[in-house]
Amino acid sequence: MKPQKKQFGGTPARSPRQITLLRLRVSAAAETQLRARHPWLYADSIREQNRDGVIGELAVIYDRKDNFLAVGLFDPDSPIRVRVIHVGKPQTIDEAWWAARLENAAARRHDLFDAQTNGYRIINGESDGWPGLVFDRYDKIRVLKLYTGVWLPRLDEILRLILMQLKPQRVVLRLSRNIQAFARKSSGVEDGQMLYGDKPESLPTFMESGLRFEADVCRGQKTGFFLDQRENRRAVESLASGRKMLNAFSFSGGFSLYAARGGASSVTDLDISPHALESAKRNFALNKSAIARCRHELVQADAFDWLDADKSRQFDLIVLDPPSFAKRESERAGAIRAYERLAALGIQHLTPGGTLIACSCSAHVTAQEFFEAVRRSAARARKSFREIQTTRHAPDHPATFKEADYLKAIYLHF
Repeated sequence: MKPQKKQFGGTPARSPRQITLLRLRVSAAAETQLRARHPWLYADSIREQNRDGVIGELAVIYDRKDNFLAVGLFDPDSPIRVRVIHVGKPQTIDEAWWAARLENAAARRHDLFDAQTNGYRIINGESDGWPGLVFDRYDKIRVLKLYTGVWLPRLDEILRLILMQLKPQRVVLRLSRNIQAFARKSSGVEDGQMLYGDKPESLPTFMESGLRFEADVCRGQKTGFFLDQRENRRAVESLASGRKMLNAFSFSGGFSLYAARGGASSVTDLDISPHALESAKRNFALNKSAIARCRHELVQADAFDWLDADKSRQFDLIVLDPPSFAKRESERAGAIRAYERLAALGIQHLTPGGTLIACSCSAHVTAQEFFEAVRRSAARARKSFREIQTTRHAPDHPATFKEADYLKAIYLHF
């Protein structure tokens, strides 16, 4: 018998003396958080544990009255000791349960996109009930990214469900840096490995709102592209007609391509990475017929340094979309100051009547903190401005708890 094949949700294989169900009791504060559907149980919240647990097995959490509270995936070596998958009444966590959960996640995206968009997120981690796991579509390729080792013992079963339900041509495995060594040692898998199908000979392309983009699915950032900024890219297109646009921290030129199709007279991609700029160049080449009248400039430089060095370059539309300035809580105050300074530098390059779009992907900086930082810079510029809108997560990137709430953007017209 192969228990994992028989029951996807069961405990990974271990010796007979370890087959007792892993049972936990937690602090009163943790009980409250779990009932509020927070998906993480921290190690220091555990008050009682009946035995040692192995990574990826189911841990059942009981309340102080010995009633079932929640169940999740156990990690003995992580501060997040349990990634919660279900709260409420007891349920049988088997392959059929996981199959239904995958089907539900895919169904939530079913009516979000038409045939002009075949790149989007299918599973967004905890917010879709798959803690520490994301799953993206790029046309006929799917990318599975794991941020925690709890999924490694179930990798074969996850792949089988994906193939049965979604029938992709290829499936790529991506691994967060913090688990790559463990994955190699424990499961023999590598970041960028093809789980199913042959490795593509060149970078695959997908379509978003009718534009074609490359996706570096095996080695690129995130799962190969920043799918989460789709709605902001569409908004930029609607603002671009006749304008000179600067795309700072441009990466592969997503905002620039939308602006070009929207009628921008010129777009300037500014990034410190030559690899990113080459990718932007190739993406423009993929869409020549849609953006033929737009001049495309590539500038390799540190964005802060370039913006600060020469104020003579003026633009009608500026997008500031930097990487996260706060990877941990201790960096939050410095990140807020950096966002404020970046916005001030950007405003100095705006023509009268120009529009600034400032974005943040730092989860440790709240939306209110970020918006206020940008507003302070705008107020100090001593220019009249109005706030057009603020935006948050795209519909295929839901954020159902605080730690998942990272993306925000603010639009100011001067």
